[in-house]
Amino acid sequence: MDGISDVAVGVKRGSDELSMYNSPNSGMSSISDGASNGSDSKKLRVEEAPPSRVLHIRKLPNEASETEVIALGLPFGKVTNILTLKGKNQAFLEMGTEEAAITMVNYYTTVTPHVRNVPVFIQYSNHKELKTDSGNQRTQAVLQAVSAVQSGGSPSSDVQEALAAASSPVLRIIIDNMFYPVTLDVLQQIFSKFGTVMKIITFTKNNQFQALLQFSDPVNAQQAKLALDGQNIYNSCCTLRIDFSKLVNLNVKYNNDKSRDYTRPELPAGDGQPSIDSSVAAAFSKDSNSLLGKIPGALNPLSAAAAAAAAAGRVALGGHTGSGGVLLVSNLNEEMVTPQSLFTLFGVYGDVQRVKILYNKKDSALIQMSDANQAQLAMSHLNGQKMYGKIIRVTLSKHQTVALPRDGLDDQGLTKDFANSPLHRFKKPGSKNFQNIFPPSATLHLSNVPQDVTEEDLRLLFSNAGGTVKAFKFFQDRKMALIQMSTVEEAIQALIDLHNYNMGGNQHLRVSFSKSTI
Repeated sequence: MDGISDVAVGVKRGSDELSMYNSPNSGMSSISDGASNGSDSKKLRVEEAPPSRVLHIRKLPNEASETEVIALGLPFGKVTNILTLKGKNQAFLEMGTEEAAITMVNYYTTVTPHVRNVPVFIQYSNHKELKTDSGNQRTQAVLQAVSAVQSGGSPSSDVQEALAAASSPVLRIIIDNMFYPVTLDVLQQIFSKFGTVMKIITFTKNNQFQALLQFSDPVNAQQAKLALDGQNIYNSCCTLRIDFSKLVNLNVKYNNDKSRDYTRPELPAGDGQPSIDSSVAAAFSKDSNSLLGKIPGALNPLSAAAAAAAAAGRVALGGHTGSGGVLLVSNLNEEMVTPQSLFTLFGVYGDVQRVKILYNKKDSALIQMSDANQAQLAMSHLNGQKMYGKIIRVTLSKHQTVALPRDGLDDQGLTKDFANSPLHRFKKPGSKNFQNIFPPSATLHLSNVPQDVTEEDLRLLFSNAGGTVKAFKFFQDRKMALIQMSTVEEAIQALIDLHNYNMGGNQHLRVSFSKSTI
């Protein structure tokens, strides 16, 4: 038990862990010093602990369960330990890797995490690992169940009992960022990976699409909630928010496109409600295979037709976030960065219109994307990544546009207009590029490779970009390939240097991040 009391004591020193950020020995003093002087306490609050795979979660609602805290981390990777401090409404969550923790913190800086509809706060902990009593059987059971669900197995019976204790077979599902219509069939297809879906009712409440979905068994509902809560159905949109319903049984009167009882196919379609046309359902189920990733709970980006529609929806909703499409990027390496390098990197997530490196603060730049959704996408993928050796910070700017220098004024090439660039990836509605938007990864996807270029040529080219090539694989037609660098940072560098590289004969190499590994 020693380990637990250490952790708990660490937190008692200052519930925000702030005292620990200053110096390990500062104890209460730094907190109370700060408290006696408003401005100091603000300074203190800005200091962050360095990245760690242990995350400190604050302001949890009283009734939050361990599984709900684990669910916050689940979309980002394996959760290896948890410690909840009930009286303090806090918890520590240990992720399997530091990378997973960094991705999680970056994501939740742009999307506020909620537990039971209450916003919670997540930051890195000063602890590098959690030393808890492994005899805490309930925690171990929950973690074991989670890892079983994650690796595609099914939890053992005693774990199932531990899980079932907390749950109803009915889930309440809310869909955020619904830029693309989600149908009852899509839900059935996604959730049936976790067990038999018996009934679904869909409705709109508070301008939000919601659904109630009943499994045959509460354990399946628990597994689905653990694996899917917080996941996106389609690339970067349609986020699932899942809670248990207070209902334990749904009463479905009609089988149509709003409600369905799969146990009673004979139910009428109801007044004025079309029953599902079987040909449409069949076509949709083909199309929706894209949702059913190989890993339980990993939803693949959608198929080309759906992506185009999602993209069109995204563009139509351009101004909905109340901010323009301008990003402020800071902590840049001012010796190395250029408008062109920012255009290339941010161009992976949208069509960059203008870039301005700030004249008086050359480690910062404004980047104008073509709409607010592209800006959001670039921010969630690039904030916290390394570019030219520095961890960059990406936030939404209050500016609506990036101004060009007045005619005749030379600003040393710090501002560049890319509005007519032929290199925009998302100009064509329905372009395949909409499907292939992935977070920065060590593996790069190459396309437009000339026929006479060999593996050796490409390995050499990418090694010269200052990295180490770990693996390489040509696709069958040899026009495309995957190349794996030793780190994500090296891959980012290679993409900046070699996207649009002239391979001879006026054939330009196309480089993007891949979700595959070799």
